[in-house]
Amino acid sequence: MANNQAFIDGQNLYLGTTQSENQWRIDLERFRVYLREKYYVNKAYYFLGAVDDDRDRLYNAIQEAGFILSFREHNTSMIGKKKGNVDTDIVFIIMEKVAEREEFDKIVLVSGDGDYIKMVRYLIRKGKFAKLLAPSQISMSSLYKQQIDNVYYDFLDSHSIRKKIELN
Repeated sequence: MANNQAFIDGQNLYLGTTQSENQWRIDLERFRVYLREKYYVNKAYYFLGAVDDDRDRLYNAIQEAGFILSFREHNTSMIGKKKGNVDTDIVFIIMEKVAEREEFDKIVLVSGDGDYIKMVRYLIRKGKFAKLLAPSQISMSSLYKQQIDNVYYDFLDSHSIRKKIELN
């Protein structure tokens, strides 16, 4: 069985589902099961911006669903003044795993953000990329459609996937 890892851009996932034309919410437990059963994901990292004490319930729910929480490092004077941009953290950690030859088979990336395109192309060339799961068809960067084969991406809002992971 494969030993894949998933990296979730939490803000991109949230905005891509709750602020789309056809809003919906993901059931985190069902989503974690989907990642494990469909893509053989053993470790799933869920990246968020700076820690906010008012969101403890959300953080607990993410961890209880089986995700490893990772927060963006911020200088304390900047918290609240910058968005929780986790792109560079995700790219760095994935590339560090590749450089250090960590034992894993492939990466699953959950985001539609085009900032990841160079890393995705590199991972495909190295045989280390499984799938890009974009939260919605509308919000996915056109860079992916232009630069990678469609076998490497899918949409969480497609009917077949959404019915498996949507919060009822």
